[in-house]
Amino acid sequence: MSRRFPDDAFRPGGSDAELGDAQDPVASLLDIGQALGSELEPPQALGRVLESLERDRSIVRGAVMMLDEQTGEIRVEVSVGFRAEARQARCRLGEGITGQVIESGHAVVVPAIDREPLFLERDRDRRSGETFICVPIPVDRRPAGALAVEVDDHPSRDEEAAQRFFAVVASMIGQALKARRSIGKSRRRLMDENRGLRMLLQERYDFSGVVGKSGPMRQVCEEIAQTAPTDATVLIHGEPGSGKELIAQTLHYNSARATRPIVKVSLATLPATAAESVLFGQEENAAIARCGRLEMAEGGTLFLDDVDQLNGVTQARLLRALQDREFERVGGIGTHRTDVRVIAATSRNLQGRVAAGAFRADLYYRLSVVPIFLPPLRDRRSDISLLIDHFIARHSQHYGKPVSRISAPAMDLLLGHHWPGNVRELENTIEHAVLACDGEAIHGHHLPPSLQSSLVSGIPIQTSLGGAVEQFEKDLILDAMQSSRGSIAGAARLLNTTERIIGYKIRKYSIDPWRFRLQAPAGTAAAPTSGEEP
Repeated sequence: MSRRFPDDAFRPGGSDAELGDAQDPVASLLDIGQALGSELEPPQALGRVLESLERDRSIVRGAVMMLDEQTGEIRVEVSVGFRAEARQARCRLGEGITGQVIESGHAVVVPAIDREPLFLERDRDRRSGETFICVPIPVDRRPAGALAVEVDDHPSRDEEAAQRFFAVVASMIGQALKARRSIGKSRRRLMDENRGLRMLLQERYDFSGVVGKSGPMRQVCEEIAQTAPTDATVLIHGEPGSGKELIAQTLHYNSARATRPIVKVSLATLPATAAESVLFGQEENAAIARCGRLEMAEGGTLFLDDVDQLNGVTQARLLRALQDREFERVGGIGTHRTDVRVIAATSRNLQGRVAAGAFRADLYYRLSVVPIFLPPLRDRRSDISLLIDHFIARHSQHYGKPVSRISAPAMDLLLGHHWPGNVRELENTIEHAVLACDGEAIHGHHLPPSLQSSLVSGIPIQTSLGGAVEQFEKDLILDAMQSSRGSIAGAARLLNTTERIIGYKIRKYSIDPWRFRLQAPAGTAAAPTSGEEP
């Protein structure tokens, strides 16, 4: 007949002889704790636990049974001493002694299992004189499984003490499973976040992130598409602010190395003496070593901005790393292998520096396996309006502003600017305007003062209050005409006035509605105008 015992905490209440075992129970628990705390996978760790119980506590058979909460099925996770068919056994909650233990959360001890009617038919092959002990495995205060063991009957065995011992083992298993589940959830969450961030990066730096439909930019996009899947070294030429780093990131995130890091080094910001140790690392002695950016980028991409700033010694080291795929740390003697794709960038005439002897010719040719030339913004003016729309959308979303468009006078002002700072200057200008704008449209007075000064426009600022008001009124009408595609009626509705007043203002300011009708997208009919001609 089976007996139930309360699940007390472990109390060392009997001698080893009373337990009928040879080993100190504390030593056994220490061995079990080390197995559960190891880096082994759960099945291997649980197998070690049963092996320890078999060796130290003289169990005849043992199994860790786990409950599948979705199906309600109880299966054998690991076992020792059972036949193959017994290891494949399944039962449900409340079925057999194990099912009752997991359902109730109470331990059961069966002194003579050959006379116990609760045992299932498939479990009737035991020998007489064996004791069965089954204790629940608690996880978050709920039974998640059971530890079931069979031991030879021993005259001096304290069954209650043995039950308490195996309850402690089951509790340790439960704590280990809880910790592993928590770690698994955190790992999955981190992997999901990492996967999501990589997808965002790939979306941000796919070819659509390279904004521009002008001829020079189409050529750049074709070169990126051809080069990105390869491991070819790339040298990007372009003025400051033209987007060299964006091109490097687009090359990386569209290559087979996209899941590995891209490490960026701005050589212009490093002292000439520090560039060597930053790139290749440094060893002060055998115990103190610092890896360089080249090692950090292992398997990925190393982006060297302003590569023309390298001194002669560092140029030689970089050439060897590119040619032989190996390098030494500064002060070190060991050789390190490397698998890194190098993308370099320069805003200077590197061929001229080669001719002047300031840059190694062999390194220049090794870097420029694929040269990409980024045009300055002044040579791709047809892309300015596309870039403006792109930056308005980006920064209005970032700052939570309702800005969605730019007025015609403000657009004219931006199109007429020389942009010595290229795309970076344009983006900073639009970011400033989005922050300054308190409506849906950017107007001229939202742009930085430098764009409106006489220094930029070349026109002296000589105006009165009335003239400033008239200019603002003209800007509003131009913006409304642009939004309505040249429709006088549409502009009147946007400005909450009459068509007659809009017609009068159009004549006053010499505004040509056809200019805006011609800007309508291809295949879209121009908006109808009022019957009243200006």
